[in-house]
Amino acid sequence: MTSSPLSPAPLRVGIVGTGYAGTTAGEAYRAIPGVEVVAVAGKEADRLAALAAAWDVADVYPDWEAIVARDDIDIVSVATPNALHDVISIAALRSGKHVFCEKPLAITSEAARAMVAAATENDRVLEVAFNHRRRADVQWAHRYLEETGVGRIYHARASWKRRSGIPGLTSWFTSRDLAGGGALIDLGPHVIDSLLYLMGEPRVVAVSAVAHGELGRAGYGAMDNREQMAGSGRFEVEDLVSALLRLENGASVALEISWAGHTADDEDISIELLGVDGGLRLFVPRYKPQDTLWVYRQDAGAPVTMRPAVTVPGGEHGLVITEFIDVVRSGDWTGHHGEFALHRTEIIDACYRSAAEGKEVTL
Repeated sequence: MTSSPLSPAPLRVGIVGTGYAGTTAGEAYRAIPGVEVVAVAGKEADRLAALAAAWDVADVYPDWEAIVARDDIDIVSVATPNALHDVISIAALRSGKHVFCEKPLAITSEAARAMVAAATENDRVLEVAFNHRRRADVQWAHRYLEETGVGRIYHARASWKRRSGIPGLTSWFTSRDLAGGGALIDLGPHVIDSLLYLMGEPRVVAVSAVAHGELGRAGYGAMDNREQMAGSGRFEVEDLVSALLRLENGASVALEISWAGHTADDEDISIELLGVDGGLRLFVPRYKPQDTLWVYRQDAGAPVTMRPAVTVPGGEHGLVITEFIDVVRSGDWTGHHGEFALHRTEIIDACYRSAAEGKEVTL
């Protein structure tokens, strides 16, 4: 069932997944008036019981199918390993529910297209948790580029680099079947989304990429060094991807995403836009909340550097959930069927194919 924009009936949410993503989404839903978390599904019984108690949720399930089958739930929030995103989302959309899905949309372009098709055919909202674009510094940069600009952007550099940032060397994150990939599919969606958002949503038409998994296989790079190569010791994905993206407007992007490296980079996110009339850099070391922006121009023939004073208050996860609820309540869901998230998945998919085939891949 779906509440109309004027209906006083609350929106009822079922959450699938009890990890960090599911918990964060649940807290965000609970903070919005007129939204109720009424069911949670997850495999970890202890965690499931703890969330049910904390959120006063009576209905908990070990499997997601029970939530999708209920006709009194408006929204399904998907916070599972990547390989389950399409299966759960498509079932929920076909049952008439709106879906909020953690990134990435899916692990393959084919699966992502099927999700968008299900959302379109059933006219339900399909939103993806791209919360980084909601940072205050990214929003400032977006306004600056729209209002002032830096001329035609002909090249960009974008990266997310970690020194020791593999989220569990033997967890589902390092399983190819469950995650679909490693660093690129984990961190890449946020970087690519923010980059395309700032550049005005140009289409990527070709990619040439390489991928490496040397450090993970050697036992380096875990977030918690005490757990390095614990358990099975299986590391099936990449810990670094480097790619050149060609855009439809003739511009290019140098992209580098890494979970681990013997470098000075610790937890550093960077986007640098090179325009004909100026440049803009966003550099965020360890999620720093201020002093993250630079603007480069020429004034009276001399180089000028500006440092906009923007503070990031946090709360981006809550913002993206609030925006999702606003769209659902609006009743106008045109353009909210996951279309823009699909292109991000197509780019990541093409990077993996290029790295595997050793040649440039066109989209």
